Amino acid sequence: MSVISPPIGRRERNKQQKLDRIIDAARELFTEHGIDDVTTQQIADRADIGAGTLFLYVRTKGELLLLVQNAAYADALDRGWANAEGAPGVLDAVLALVRPIVECNRTQIDNGRTYLREMVFGDPTEPRHREALEIVARTEGAIASVLKRAERIDEESAATTARVVSAVMFLSMAASENVHSSVDDIMDQIGAQIRVLV
Repeated sequence: MSVISPPIGRRERNKQQKLDRIIDAARELFTEHGIDDVTTQQIADRADIGAGTLFLYVRTKGELLLLVQNAAYADALDRGWANAEGAPGVLDAVLALVRPIVECNRTQIDNGRTYLREMVFGDPTEPRHREALEIVARTEGAIASVLKRAERIDEESAATTARVVSAVMFLSMAASENVHSSVDDIMDQIGAQIRVLV
């Protein structure tokens, strides 16, 4: 027997529409100017809401960046997983998996670095941070699945190595010395370190 869910009420639709406007406004402004050069008032103005209303949805600009970037990172992970499916070897598959994530991070470098900082140091009980950590866990799970293609790597070793690969990727993207590095430069660094592991 199928259960029919009740239609969404006007109030819930209005809340979702405001949230969508907030996300769109933040994405546009963060892309145009970077998170450090955008105020919450600018976001509220672009979303056509009051600043107080904005804070009903997020408490900080960092949480707003998480809200915007989580979807982009999840999409990048999905693209990476699809790329890894057709890659010939384990190393190539891991690199195919992580490349879209690196590309996503480098779209706006300051935003990408701030996103990683928020992800690591933010409150893990806050929903946006929890979503970011779930993306990290999914990334590590995907990397572990790719690593298990190698017959010599068991489940436990694959999970441990996946955590190391994930750390290498995130540190390479966040490092101050790599602020001006291209996607290819970052991928070369990651590839050199992963080669040692696999």
